[in-house]
Amino acid sequence: MPTPALGPHNSDLTRSVGDIAELLDVLYENTRHTTTTSPVSATQLRLMCLVDRRPGLRMRTLAQLLGAAGPSLTRLCDRLEAAGYMRRHPCPGDGREITLRLTTAGHQHLAEIGEARERRLDLALDAMTAAGRHALAQGIEGLRHGLTTTAGLPARENQPAA
Repeated sequence: MPTPALGPHNSDLTRSVGDIAELLDVLYENTRHTTTTSPVSATQLRLMCLVDRRPGLRMRTLAQLLGAAGPSLTRLCDRLEAAGYMRRHPCPGDGREITLRLTTAGHQHLAEIGEARERRLDLALDAMTAAGRHALAQGIEGLRHGLTTTAGLPARENQPAA
């Protein structure tokens, strides 16, 4: 991939970031399918990641975050609960609400996928020069800041230092 030109509209850079996002999607899909004997769908994995980051997440909030309808979300949760990855609990403050928590098996499943992804990314980063890795770290931090401030995306807690 050629180095993108930086200009007033950053269109080349925008395309390059999109290309990397697509490559990461392929990498993530591959590790999701090959890491464990009981793969979950991409949507189920996103759901698990959200619940992992926010234990006790309410179903209503999760539906908003995923842009999912109630019945569809219920079916996703049914499957994850049947697989032993997640549990639903009544909300302590409101018996009509349901909260979600991952089980030990759910945490382990996410950890296995995360470790496989990190191994694959480490190989790619090892192929870069030290200066390239430093520039990438700075660029990623800048992009993260831009996305969280302009696109309304949530900042991830406990970010590693760049």
